[in-house]
Amino acid sequence: MKKIFSLVILCISMFTLAQVKVPFTGHRSFDILEGYSGTGTPHYYLDVKKNGDVLFGYVQVNQANGKETTEEVNAGKYAANKVMKVHFKEYNETFFVKFDKDKIYLTDEKGNIQNLEGCCSARESIDKETCTCESEFYK
Repeated sequence: MKKIFSLVILCISMFTLAQVKVPFTGHRSFDILEGYSGTGTPHYYLDVKKNGDVLFGYVQVNQANGKETTEEVNAGKYAANKVMKVHFKEYNETFFVKFDKDKIYLTDEKGNIQNLEGCCSARESIDKETCTCESEFYK
């Protein structure tokens, strides 16, 4: 009986340790590349699951014919400050991001936040040094 009780306690503690602490769960939209937004621009989102899986996706509507293109990929498990590689096959698009509970950042493979002209809106400066590639999340 003691062995069974010990085994149950061990299993429960292993399950508890296996839980991933995520900054939030659920769907969030974002727009990092403001300079490239328009009527045919993909709308990006991520979906964080309770088990730590992070899904990235987009929805794009062709304004000419109304055709909707969507894709969703699993970028792996969340970890604080982890750089996640996202590869969309439809348009052969790959980018690196990291995120916290409030914002998502476009980075290089090493986690350095990018500064690109496309990350600024037309109203903002076109000096790429001031165009930090980040976005708040939208529910």
